[in-house]
Amino acid sequence: MVTYDERDEDGWGALGDGTRRAILLSLAERAQAVVELAAQLPISRPAVSQHLKVLKDAGLVTGRAAGNRRVYQLNAAGLTALRDQLDTFWNRTMAGYHEVVEAEEAENA
Repeated sequence: MVTYDERDEDGWGALGDGTRRAILLSLAERAQAVVELAAQLPISRPAVSQHLKVLKDAGLVTGRAAGNRRVYQLNAAGLTALRDQLDTFWNRTMAGYHEVVEAEEAENA
């Protein structure tokens, strides 16, 4: 059973579950309905729907009506926000690394 808490409201919390990451990878290939996603995973359609709700609440996927189905796709804005956060982490890490290297070079000079 899928559990939900406040940590899942952000993209990082939602991606903490392997099934949700598998759903995102599948949606990266093309938009799909719940039944299509469930056919690829070892979980039920209701469980896939619960995972999609968490991903949607986190802003990582969107859904639209297509006849009597809902078709889900990646939300570029939500994924861009995660990428921006990763870029910030990377830039801070590299800046810290450069400071350490420069300090060591100054000590050795």
